[in-house]
Amino acid sequence: MDRRSTIAALLGKNRQTKGQSSSKLMMQEAPVVLSGLEPYSGAWGFDQAAHLLRRATFGPKYAQFKEGETLGLQALLDKLFAVELPEEGPIYSGFLPVRNGTTAVDDPYLNVGDPWAVKINGVWKVGQIDRTDQASFQLINLYRRLSLRSWKMERMLKEGSSLLETMTLFWNNHFVTADINEATIEFRYITTLQENALGNFRELTKRVTLDPAMLLYLNGNENTNRAPNENYARELFELFAIGKGPLVGPGDYTNYTELDIQEAAKVLTGWRVRRQLPDTNGLVDFENENISVFQVGAHDRTVKNFSPRFNNASITNGDDQEYKALIDMIFAQAECARFIARKLYRWFVYYMIDDTIEQNVIEPMAQLIIDNDYEIAPALRALFGSQHFFDHINQGPMIKNPIDFVASTLRPFGFEERDPQNFVQKQIYYLNAASYFDDMQMVYFAPPDVAGWKAYYQEPSFYRTWINSSTLIARSKFTNQLAMGVNDNGRPSQYRLNVLGFVAGLDDPMDVNLMLDEFVKILYPRALSQEQKDYLKGVLLPGLPDYEWPLEYGQYLANPDDADLRDAVETKLRTLVNVMLSLPEFYLS
Repeated sequence: MDRRSTIAALLGKNRQTKGQSSSKLMMQEAPVVLSGLEPYSGAWGFDQAAHLLRRATFGPKYAQFKEGETLGLQALLDKLFAVELPEEGPIYSGFLPVRNGTTAVDDPYLNVGDPWAVKINGVWKVGQIDRTDQASFQLINLYRRLSLRSWKMERMLKEGSSLLETMTLFWNNHFVTADINEATIEFRYITTLQENALGNFRELTKRVTLDPAMLLYLNGNENTNRAPNENYARELFELFAIGKGPLVGPGDYTNYTELDIQEAAKVLTGWRVRRQLPDTNGLVDFENENISVFQVGAHDRTVKNFSPRFNNASITNGDDQEYKALIDMIFAQAECARFIARKLYRWFVYYMIDDTIEQNVIEPMAQLIIDNDYEIAPALRALFGSQHFFDHINQGPMIKNPIDFVASTLRPFGFEERDPQNFVQKQIYYLNAASYFDDMQMVYFAPPDVAGWKAYYQEPSFYRTWINSSTLIARSKFTNQLAMGVNDNGRPSQYRLNVLGFVAGLDDPMDVNLMLDEFVKILYPRALSQEQKDYLKGVLLPGLPDYEWPLEYGQYLANPDDADLRDAVETKLRTLVNVMLSLPEFYLS
């Protein structure tokens, strides 16, 4: 479904008027978006706060929506951009999950409950692993990779009104690495993205260029003066910094040429990934300069001459500083700012960028990026605070990615860790939650290829890529299990939505119509039709009058320890929630 058909369907305007084609009707009901980056000047209320939080965070809660409404636009933006970086890394639990239980892992350098990555004076350090015993190394490395995944899932589900985790995922999709299979390097990479999530695009590109994960993924550590490897140089131009542009001639992509790739590869020769020895405390410092090492003998020390696309620039030998000159040369082109502005737009607003949006949104965003020397936050804040962002047509047509879908199911209803002080159970809880992403075809730390997830670049499907026969079943199964609280075998599920707690947090749960209105406001980006709300009320109270709900719910509130009353109310609510989470509207943001 495209934006026009989505909006028409949500507004209940998909009935065709006699004598009109459906395409003409849609064109009349969903005009071209003319708004731009000018500051939003419309009304501010719950709907606007909810729209901003849905796009900027994972699965925001009702309390966050109401807080955002009270704060107002500028104060809410302040909160979103106030980043608090993690101070503690993944935890060692002493166990690994296996098919039918757990198995012990002996880590001689850690005690149960200790983090295997710690921050000392602002620098991340990780505990060493003994590599002399390969079997032990592989097992401990596997544990650490799984605990890293669990740590990341916990952070996403517990984060409040902050852009940090959303932007970290954005950069993970932009600067793709995968297949590294070494926990310490994966951790170092994700923290590099995290620490620079709202920082400078050009400087982040420099850090990523020498990051060990990228050197390994795109063969930068194999790039020598005798055998230049063009993998990273090619992706630096095409996917990371400036984009191709239309092909205008053999080897000429408008924004750069094949010659530029060849010369850039020479600039980047000589870098290697070094496995560092631990200090006296058994810790390894993972700052870039201490793990990515430069070997002068493997570096091409000739002058590199670039094409007219870069004004025939030359880069003379600069040894280990030469890569910076290359990136500065690329970022001197204004197209770099337009390139990242389009990617931010597709991530946070919508995939379709027509000539009007290019002129009214992308160009001013790009200019803000240039004016702020490639700092991302000013342009992104302008986008979030713009008339265009809050345009009616931009509220609701985005299909949630799997991470957002899982978070927006779990977080609003509350989720309870089993014995949160038990590190084994806690790790397994979040690992199982993260496994749902896999079934929905979005594996954190492992985008499918160097271009990232197809939903953000592949025409014409874009977001519709998330929905296919396999992922639709996975999403439906997930919401059904959580809503009904049972697994495939009919046994109590590890994940059960706290529906009673959710309803208790509403403003007026005693009035069935007001309660349903609140359900709709929290779960959906658009209001439902009266016909849809009547249907939902029939699910909750099949064939019964409205007054039956306050009677039954009131009896439960008066006797909360009565298991029969509790079960009766809870069953009705679980059935309602299950239906609401299965509606197409819940899949949208």
